[in-house]
Amino acid sequence: MNHNAADPAEIAKFDALAHRFWDESGEFKPLHRLNPVRAAYIADRAAPLAGHRVLDVGCGGGLLAEALCRAGAQVTAVDRAPTMIEVARLHAAEAGLSIDYRVTDALQLRDDPAERFDVVCCMEMLEHVPDPAAMVAALASLVKPGGSLFVSTINRNAKAFATAIVGAEYLLRLLPRGTHEYARFIRPAELASHAREAGFDVVDLAGLDYEPFSGRCRRTTDVSVNYMAHLRAAGAP
Repeated sequence: MNHNAADPAEIAKFDALAHRFWDESGEFKPLHRLNPVRAAYIADRAAPLAGHRVLDVGCGGGLLAEALCRAGAQVTAVDRAPTMIEVARLHAAEAGLSIDYRVTDALQLRDDPAERFDVVCCMEMLEHVPDPAAMVAALASLVKPGGSLFVSTINRNAKAFATAIVGAEYLLRLLPRGTHEYARFIRPAELASHAREAGFDVVDLAGLDYEPFSGRCRRTTDVSVNYMAHLRAAGAP
């Protein structure tokens, strides 16, 4: 398996923006709008979160980790960008939240049998790693029997290119140019294939619709651009 879990250029790109992560009107504004919908999807599908061990892989500055912690989960959150982790730790401390932040990745965690979780999340990261199949396998290996894996990513088609790259990065400037590479987008069928290789099934898909002018975000059944997936071990009830 490929042990290069992250692209160094991708890590550097996001690390350079870490100091602006919690600016809700800055480069990460779309994430701030998406986050309540992502957190609600996880809570709805994996309830209850309270008292359960949850891992957030590619946590960035801690948006999802904080939401899951507030829902009562015992959260471990990891990222390969050290400045992002420092920002996350500072923000959690200011908010009085206890979150175990670490500069590491899923591939390193899987080597420790003690690191197994009821819920594993990996949001908006698969399209930034060099080997998404290896990443899905690593994520799946960290899920306790009967647990859940949640991922979100971007579909690969003409509509996604027009929306997530041309529209978001060049026309509306919602994201810095170069944030995404179209070739790295992942079709749901490809994600399902990666999951099967890891012994998991995709049990649910949901779309994420973001309206840039109003700033509203909602869960939909349209997975043609941004989408979330709930995965569980094959044969799990």
